Amino acid sequence: MQGLRILIVEDNPYIAIALEEMLTEQGLVIAGVAGALDDALLLAASTALDIALLDVNVGDRKIDPVAETLVARGKPFVFATGCGRAGLPEAFLDRPVVEKPFYIEEILQSLQNALDS
Repeated sequence: MQGLRILIVEDNPYIAIALEEMLTEQGLVIAGVAGALDDALLLAASTALDIALLDVNVGDRKIDPVAETLVARGKPFVFATGCGRAGLPEAFLDRPVVEKPFYIEEILQSLQNALDS
């Protein structure tokens, strides 16, 4: 996954920073980081990216519009959530998910699964 451009959508700034550091250490390039849904929508629609890691709940809003934007662009993504599959958007129950708290190995495997499918 060296050099892949990843979009991170995470509303907790500490988790976002940790993800950014962990993924950079693994050779991924951070295409953007969004902590609010409107910023995430803009980045998902306009940023050069290969894959995205999406928090299911961004503040009090659901990630659905960002996921829909990525699907329209043909870009794979992985959900990150503390709620398990039950919290995923109905239309995207088949997408890879990592549950918080997570380990970098889980994230990397889920990203690879998303890229392979």
